[in-house]
This record gives sequence, structure tokens and C-alpha cells, in this order.
Amino acid sequence: MKSDRKMKRVWVCGSKGQLGLSLQGIVGGSKHRYFFTDVEVDICSRDNVEEYVRQNEIDVIINCAAYTAVDAAEKDKEKAYAVNHLAVENLSLVAEKNGVFLIHISTDYVFDGRASRPYMEDDAVNPMSVYGDSKWKGERAIEESGCKYIILRTAWLYSQYGKNFVKTMIRLTSEKESISVVNDQRGCPTYAGDLARVIYDVVERDDYEKTQGVYHYVGGGSCSWWELAREVARVAGNDRCEIKPCTTSEYPTVAHRPAYSVLDARKVQETFGIEIPHWKEALRKCMANIKKGE
Repeated sequence: MKSDRKMKRVWVCGSKGQLGLSLQGIVGGSKHRYFFTDVEVDICSRDNVEEYVRQNEIDVIINCAAYTAVDAAEKDKEKAYAVNHLAVENLSLVAEKNGVFLIHISTDYVFDGRASRPYMEDDAVNPMSVYGDSKWKGERAIEESGCKYIILRTAWLYSQYGKNFVKTMIRLTSEKESISVVNDQRGCPTYAGDLARVIYDVVERDDYEKTQGVYHYVGGGSCSWWELAREVARVAGNDRCEIKPCTTSEYPTVAHRPAYSVLDARKVQETFGIEIPHWKEALRKCMANIKKGE
């Protein structure tokens, strides 16, 4: 049987996003074979998913694909649910049918942000946006499919790739004399490179089937967006830019943002024996990589 072979065939969906690109950068030394696809394989089509899995004899699926435009999702509901729910349902049902293990990336937005302590994996969910609800429905589809899986919830993802808050702050604090940044939303900045390494290590361990379930992975510590912006400016040497704190009500958005979305990551640490760097340490590492790529 294919599940008994030592070299696994690992399919990464959403290969051109921050996490997918981060994974591509670290799998070169793997004992397994990785397949990376993006829009060329339509995961919203179950037939396409089935065909790809069968043709390539896939053992593990890592789903990095997601509709992450939080505000746009409020208007483009059909697409958000197609990518974050329907496609995930397709992947999980095909995984269950073919004995494939699924690793899926979810979000802090499944919670409502009203907590006063870090969210645990088994805390009640209450998504307050289309994005959050579509991601929660994706989680439920996996659990109901009967496939073997790991769901990793993460938050405030940034990297040297694509567009993200950190890269935007580097640019704005270098160009402007002052900016305003929200200071009443608290979360855990997470470097996609660190999350990619955790996923890679889980696959390399070969005992992931014994550790099924939902986990949280985020950078160590927590901060507000304003505190993150100040640290970005400090590391970048853009101290001349004044960064003013403002409230969510002063900077209204279409979609609801959780005021408090700090995730407790002790379970993933204890289960897989990993150390999670503090978000400031991870930020410096990422910004060094951004500078290398300039």
C-alpha cells in the first residue's frame, strides 16, 4: 500500500501564497517528494482534486489555499465560501476516500474576539465575518469527512513574500512623516517561515497520524497592530516617522475584526516538542530576509 512507503508524495495547494512560497523555500532537503500547485488545479472541483490525487499518488495534502481578503469577502461571499469551505470539503472527502492525510491552515477569525485570555483549541467558536465563518465551515467539513487531519489555526501572518502588514509598514514609515495605526486589536504576529518549518517538521516526523486534531500556531507573545508597526519602524531604522495610535472606530472596515485574538499555542509545543520564537525575534528574522531580497 502507498501509505507504507517511506517516501511520501506531498501536495501543497496554494503554492503562491505567503505560506506556500515559504514551504517551497525549505523542502529541498526533504526525504519526501513535494508537488506545488496554485490556480492551475481547481480545488473547487472535486473531480479535479480526485484526478490530481490519483494521478500523482498523493499521500499528504497541505492546504495553504484560502480566500483571505477579509473585507472583500463581505461582498464576494460566493467566492469566499467556494475557496474556504467548498474546496476544503473537496480536499477532505477525496483525502478520506483515498487514504490521504490532510494538513489544513485555519484562522483566529473563527473566534469573536471577546475573550480576556488566549483562546484554546477547544474554546467555542463564534465567527463574526464572512471570512471567519467560511473558514469555520471549512474546519467542520474536514471533521465531518472522516479523513485523517491536522488543522493549524494561525494569525496575523507575514513574510518576505507578497503583500502583508509588515512590508506595508516598512514602506509607509520610510515615506511618511506620520501614520495612524489601530491600537485596540490584540493578536499574535506570525512569521510564515516559522509556520512553514513546523508543517515541514510534522511531515518529516512520519508519525502525524498519531497526532490528529486541531492546533494553534502563532508567534510568541502578543501585541497590538500599533505596537507591531512601531517595532517594524524601529528595526527598519525609520524612527523619524511618528506612529500614532488610533481606535478601530476611527479606522472603520467593512468586516468585523476580533478585538482580542490571542491564541494559546501550548498544545502544538507540547505535542511536537517545538520552541516558538517571540514575535519580535521572528520579525527581525523576516525583515533581514526582506532586506536580502531587495
